[in-house]
Amino acid sequence: MWCRFCNYETSKKICPRCKNETSEEIPTEIYQKTASHFPTENIVLSFSGGKDSTVTADVVTKALSNPSLVHIFGNTTLEFPSTYDYVKRFRADHPHAIFETALNDEQVFYKVCEDIGPPARMMRWCCSMFKTGPITRVLNGLYRNQQILTFYGIRKVESVARSKYDRVTENTESVKIQKQTVASPIFFWKDIDIWLYLLAEKVDFNDAYRLGYDRVGCWCCPNNNQRAQFLSRIYMKERSEKWRDFLIDFAKKIGKPDPEVYVDSGAWKARQGGNGLVAANDVKIRFTNCTAEDNAKNYALTCPFDDELVGMFVPFGNISRELGRKLLNEIIILDIKTNVPIISLQPFKVDGFEHAIKVKTMNVANHEDLQRQIGYQIRKFNACRKCLKCESVCKAGAIHISNAGYYIDPAKCVHCKKCVTEKYLVGGCMMEKYLKTKR
Repeated sequence: MWCRFCNYETSKKICPRCKNETSEEIPTEIYQKTASHFPTENIVLSFSGGKDSTVTADVVTKALSNPSLVHIFGNTTLEFPSTYDYVKRFRADHPHAIFETALNDEQVFYKVCEDIGPPARMMRWCCSMFKTGPITRVLNGLYRNQQILTFYGIRKVESVARSKYDRVTENTESVKIQKQTVASPIFFWKDIDIWLYLLAEKVDFNDAYRLGYDRVGCWCCPNNNQRAQFLSRIYMKERSEKWRDFLIDFAKKIGKPDPEVYVDSGAWKARQGGNGLVAANDVKIRFTNCTAEDNAKNYALTCPFDDELVGMFVPFGNISRELGRKLLNEIIILDIKTNVPIISLQPFKVDGFEHAIKVKTMNVANHEDLQRQIGYQIRKFNACRKCLKCESVCKAGAIHISNAGYYIDPAKCVHCKKCVTEKYLVGGCMMEKYLKTKR
């Protein structure tokens, strides 16, 4: 008998290790069943260079008897030096594997940190900007709007949040990239299981573990423990000193009374919100209710009304410039099903706002709900830092964010409105979480 959850072999009907029901079905058959619902070319292995993703790649490749599976390595630019060495070895040892690297070459980590502050435990914007977002772009390039199956090296014991995941997850807000069905073959494995597998199967692994690190990811991650920081000061002295100097300068900028203590004690890791940051002003949705028209609001903008903002209304319906009043430069949004006008956009002048737009809703059952979603798009326009979260939320691959701006392709958009739905994107924009000021 086998436990279908933690792969433990036992003669009992209830697994003595995780207390779940056992089955005569061996673990490899479980992986094969999950994979059987997808074309082989739509099966992906998420590869980070750490021990968990290494084991997952080996387990799944053997279970499916396919050495040519797609592997995607998310190069955050913040990896351990040994990770890059290991990736080279892995590719040489797996010549048949399709190996893609996801890289955000439009953003510089330190420049983003200067703008919105360094990542913290509860505000790891770096994961979306430098890992999930670039991986989404690779997947969109390979699969367009097709659903794929991705095998991840996620384990229950890693965090409280991950302990609540399912072993196979599909179409929920917990799935970071919505075009994925996520499977976690080693979800119930403990550290000892990982190491026993690596050593017993003679699988090569990242040399960072031989240096004493117990986890391998971004070397400056706020989730790293004191031991990892100590080791980095030894093996990555120049990087560690540069990072500490930056953190101290940041602490001074936001008004911490004892910057060195704030940094060295690890208090910076618990930072929440955008207190002390100029950028924090951008996430505040400022508006006045229009006194002349019902269901109309005048929203403050950080820059002039333009086509980029108009394009952000694609999820709500069809954009019609012809139906708007020309003298007012009005643009109308039509309901995607009925072609009835539901939103009016109009550049406007409001006392106290340097730039503004009047947005009126009409012919809808709930004006408040629609205005709230509209507010989310205003926030994105004002505060977007190109974190790429919106790209990951869009299952259709319609959203593209670059130095040229925020673009939603009307030909690809399926009007699912996930990009303006609270459960998929809290506050409509990741910057709401990272820059909202705390009292």
